[in-house]
Amino acid sequence: MARPIITLTTDFGQTDSYVGILKGVLLSLCPEAVLVDICHEIRPQAVRQAAYLLSTAVPYFPPGTVHLVVVDPCVGSERRPLVVDTGRALYVIPDNGVLSLVLRQEPARLAIHLTEPRYRLSQISATFHGRDIFAPSAAYLACGTALTEMGHPISVTDLTTLPGLEPQRQADGSWLGEVVHVDHFGNLVTNFQVADPGARSVIQVGATRIETLSRTFADVTPGQVVAYVGSSGHLEIAVREGNAAHRLDVDIGDSIRLEGWP
Repeated sequence: MARPIITLTTDFGQTDSYVGILKGVLLSLCPEAVLVDICHEIRPQAVRQAAYLLSTAVPYFPPGTVHLVVVDPCVGSERRPLVVDTGRALYVIPDNGVLSLVLRQEPARLAIHLTEPRYRLSQISATFHGRDIFAPSAAYLACGTALTEMGHPISVTDLTTLPGLEPQRQADGSWLGEVVHVDHFGNLVTNFQVADPGARSVIQVGATRIETLSRTFADVTPGQVVAYVGSSGHLEIAVREGNAAHRLDVDIGDSIRLEGWP
């Protein structure tokens, strides 16, 4: 029988013990689990960035995977800890919209508010629900506990969703989107999804105007700004062998304007 898989996505970084603590709880409660790190370098409290990165990764995991996501700006508040079942995977999350993009790919079938004390640690910190609530829940689920034992169901239509995820049409016919992620290389990932890489579009990012959509980095010379469709299907902007975020002085949340889309 295949070992259960639990993925971890957090904004904890790697300079503290938080990620290790999560893994300790997971392995104590489900020793046979295979733990896979998706990302721990989400910017602090950046739920929109987490939503994007999670949506790019989960299609490549096998059915039945348990995805643990702890990007939780409102930890200790009245926001609900949840497990969401899409039929393909289980997601243990705070109810803050972090599943907004995933649920476009895998609609929710069942959502459970995690209220059953048996599936938490005995002492609950007001500031570390990842350790005390989310990790135990993920471990019990991975080792076969039924969702319905872990709390009470809520309507899937009641799940929190993030606003403004789509580019917005402007009065002049252009579209205004935003940077949703800056990767390790300084490439700017936008919320424009481009179905036809051959379509002609004019891209405005900061003071820079790009009139050609390239296929890959090698289509331009070193140091040149390049726009292309990245591996996730999103429009990206890079500097060949350079850092577009630094060069263009653009960051997550900054605007991108596109003419000729979709």
